[in-house]
Amino acid sequence: MNRDPAASPLILGGAQAPRPALPQLPPLALYIHIPWCVRKCPYCDFNSHAASPTLPEEEYVDALLADLDQDLPAAHGRELSSIFFGGGTPSLFSAQALGRLLAGVQQRIPFASDIEITLEANPGTFEQEKFTAYRALGINRLSIGIQSFQEQKLEALGRIHSGAEAVRAADMARQAGFDNFNLDLMHGLPDQSLEDALGDLRQAIAMKPTHLSWYQLTLEPNTVFWSQPPTLPEDDILWDIQEAGQALLAEHGYAQYEVSAYAQPGRAARHNLNYWSFGDFIGIGAGAHGKLSHPDGRILRTWKTRLPKDYLNPAKPFKAGEKSLDNDELPFEFLMNALRLTDGVDAALFAQRTGLELASLAEGRRQAEQSGLLQVEPSRLAATPRGQLFLNDLLQYFLI
Repeated sequence: MNRDPAASPLILGGAQAPRPALPQLPPLALYIHIPWCVRKCPYCDFNSHAASPTLPEEEYVDALLADLDQDLPAAHGRELSSIFFGGGTPSLFSAQALGRLLAGVQQRIPFASDIEITLEANPGTFEQEKFTAYRALGINRLSIGIQSFQEQKLEALGRIHSGAEAVRAADMARQAGFDNFNLDLMHGLPDQSLEDALGDLRQAIAMKPTHLSWYQLTLEPNTVFWSQPPTLPEDDILWDIQEAGQALLAEHGYAQYEVSAYAQPGRAARHNLNYWSFGDFIGIGAGAHGKLSHPDGRILRTWKTRLPKDYLNPAKPFKAGEKSLDNDELPFEFLMNALRLTDGVDAALFAQRTGLELASLAEGRRQAEQSGLLQVEPSRLAATPRGQLFLNDLLQYFLI
């Protein structure tokens, strides 16, 4: 493809004080965005687009690999610790297309021996033979978008699957050889009661996933629900759902390790842990974002051309822009991710991932600790339970 990597991407971030070279580069992951869905859900603000009857699989795989070629220098010799296929609905792609893509990626960047490769999947796209073929490719983790098991709620959310299909999807995943899978479930749905929400959660737990993403529906700009808002539960019901649901998950051995992530022992999502601990990730695909550190101390945020038709257009660059993070932005950027983790992170990780002295956080830490939002623990950076609930307030102490 005739792509000029320097063809007019937006570059932000001006001159800044020099930052010491990083003591070592963070682990490296790869995010691959596949932007097509059967149809767009009314609550979804992700970069997803309704698919035509025939997807341009071959052309898109070619573009993904060409996109990766341009980002290869940022790998700096590191191997990939994880790969995440997000969307959209990546399970719309054939095993043949994903196999060619994974082979092309591995030719360019070595895989860690224990690499985690996750594929997002919609129960409405499950086929036993297809998912058996995915597992044979080396994809070893699924994230299945359930959202609810109740027909009325699924219809309100615009989902293409039924509750019965959601249950079958988990069975088919196991039969295909997946012993590690996540179920994505929402609460606070239109007209949802406490018992409705707990019923969904009990059904999900009964399917014995290794991981559950359980989070509240929010109304996001540029969605149908934003312009035509449904009737959502009152705040006191939402609070009851949150408390009762967390207790139910803990009772069944799912430990909360992030704001909306719960896992059985040893089954936390490694790709997401890398993200929340300010690791590096290359992002390829329409609208994909990346975060890349360089040995000289530079840390860049990158983003790719958003619309699939533009991403597939050889006359347009893959990269839409990049921004170098300034020294005064890094504390907020680091903590915005790290403080989502229930146990926080080792305080020494701040200097390792940013190149800045831990002492630069001293005043913000002091104020946040006094407010009761940050734990008083010199060796760790961790929010208190109250700080987890009011994370935006906590982060204000680290804005410069």
